[in-house]
Amino acid sequence: MGKSITQQARGRGGPAYTVRKQAYVYKISYPTLDAKGVGKVIQLLNSTAHTTPLAKIMINNKIFYVPAANGLFEGQEISIDEGKLKEGNILRLKNIPPGTKIFNIEFVPGKGGKIIRTSGGFAITMNKDKDGVEILIKRRKLKLNENCRAIIGVAAGSGRVLKPFVKAGNKHFLMKSKGRKWHFTSAIKTNAVDHPFGSGRGKRIKSKIAQRNAPPGAKVGHLRPRRTGHIK
Repeated sequence: MGKSITQQARGRGGPAYTVRKQAYVYKISYPTLDAKGVGKVIQLLNSTAHTTPLAKIMINNKIFYVPAANGLFEGQEISIDEGKLKEGNILRLKNIPPGTKIFNIEFVPGKGGKIIRTSGGFAITMNKDKDGVEILIKRRKLKLNENCRAIIGVAAGSGRVLKPFVKAGNKHFLMKSKGRKWHFTSAIKTNAVDHPFGSGRGKRIKSKIAQRNAPPGAKVGHLRPRRTGHIK
């Protein structure tokens, strides 16, 4: 008798694939668009669900959480939508000069930061015109509304990936806290009952293209590829 393959088990949402609720007690957000002035960093805290330390900030007796900038400290005052170009300050893209490093950037004004939130991450502001502000993310360019907000500087925790896990148990507990399946192996190394690519009989592997409406257990291989075959 067969059993559910990994994709099906993950979709079912059993205990092995369920993230702890405590990991997501902090929600990253910005204050309302009309919030201006000086806020204060009440606390820097760790969140299991985020790779960057979070900063608990108060402004006008309201509290919000954002990824901490590198060099931020408890008790520091930060400017929101005004003030100087200083690390940790929250400004609109139209008020940030080109060549500035930013992170925790909004896609839509007022919706909160959605991109560049991982530890050590940053984007660079580029050209401005009537269509918006262009930002550079590594080698990718993106144009956003000029009223979108971002934090000046680089997200804290940039040395996180340099520290080795040393033991498999450390990686086990990290992945368990995030609700991810670990450890994993390539499909060809599994048994035939565990994956459509399993057993590797013949070892002459041909790529398979899954149908657009394929169920989770069969949605493997090339998913809606732009092209197939050898590149000539």
